[in-house]
Amino acid sequence: MRARYGVPLALTAVGAAGLTYAAGFEVRSFRLRRVTVPVLPRGMRPLRVLQVSDIHMVSGQRKKQRWLQSLAGLRPDFVINTGDNLSDTEGVPETLDALGPLMEFPGAYVFGSNDYYGPKLRNPARYLVEQVRGRHGLNGNAPVVGAVHNPWEDLRDAFDAAGWVGLSNSRGRLKLEGIEIALTGLDDPHIKRDRYAEVAGGPESGADLSLAVVHAPYLRSLDAFTADGYPLVLAGHTHGGQLCIPFYGALVTNCDIDPDRVKGLSTHTAGGHTSFLHVSAGCGTNRYTPVRFACPPEATLLTLTERG
Repeated sequence: MRARYGVPLALTAVGAAGLTYAAGFEVRSFRLRRVTVPVLPRGMRPLRVLQVSDIHMVSGQRKKQRWLQSLAGLRPDFVINTGDNLSDTEGVPETLDALGPLMEFPGAYVFGSNDYYGPKLRNPARYLVEQVRGRHGLNGNAPVVGAVHNPWEDLRDAFDAAGWVGLSNSRGRLKLEGIEIALTGLDDPHIKRDRYAEVAGGPESGADLSLAVVHAPYLRSLDAFTADGYPLVLAGHTHGGQLCIPFYGALVTNCDIDPDRVKGLSTHTAGGHTSFLHVSAGCGTNRYTPVRFACPPEATLLTLTERG
């Protein structure tokens, strides 16, 4: 009897303990990642860029709100929000409350699919199937039917009123003290809202630095930005894999980027150019899968320094 049931019971206990940890602790174990990226022209002072992504705010997430508010204490030069702020149709006020102190700084943003549409309950195993088949979001899958629409316009209006620059298939500039940053962004490739032809042409002349911003790091977007000569691309969407295997890493990316670049700083090469790529693992989860394992929620403080 002991041999017959001992192993299954032990595996069940380990699984239950892992789920308890993933849902009860790690998903609220917020971290700050610090990264240095050598992309600035010679003689330019370092710039501190705070990237927040994939907040997926659900009403009542007080600890997440307080943590996001506390990031204002870093005093970044500017903020980049790479989308998926919402996971609740009622979450806009709490999202704006959480980001309020950060909106006192110059900033820019793009939206992700979860800003536009509410999440749906789905089998997590589908992410593995889609990873194997190379079909993600609306890229190869059937169009979404019966989606819940989030009040993203309220979020946009508040960001715009704070002076943040909207970059959904558009360009914009941030003016700091003596420095001008040109930004080029895309709407979310995960749901085929990206229109690179509308922003093609590469970095702008006259700016001290040009950066590219997109929510989901699909290869077509990374290829386009890199081939056009942007030194740094900022993205989110992947949740760093969300449920990872210790000492191995992510199994899925929820897009066509490879798992080795699912989060953190890497490079991307296309069209004879190489760009730095930073993918944020984000600080939230879909409301129906509120767990993280071996992949803590995060924001990133990027220090941009002179090129070598």
